[in-house]
Amino acid sequence: MTLLNILLQAAANLGSIAAPIGAGLVVIGAGIGIGKIGAGAMEAIARQPEATSDVRMSMIIVAALIEGTALFAIVVCLMALG
Repeated sequence: MTLLNILLQAAANLGSIAAPIGAGLVVIGAGIGIGKIGAGAMEAIARQPEATSDVRMSMIIVAALIEGTALFAIVVCLMALG
């Protein structure tokens, strides 16, 4: 057997546990990212209260992009189970 065949066999055997672990890591990463965005936005609003609406809008857009990416990654991980 070649090394590639061995790796593919190992990946097939671990697929049932690797997908939920991958989905969990995605959720943890998204949570950390959104937390950093929120902290940065609150700091920016505290420094410049007159820019609250601009900062809030930018924060919501970036958080939505992170959520979309996380959802896409979770779907890919769950598709690996099938």
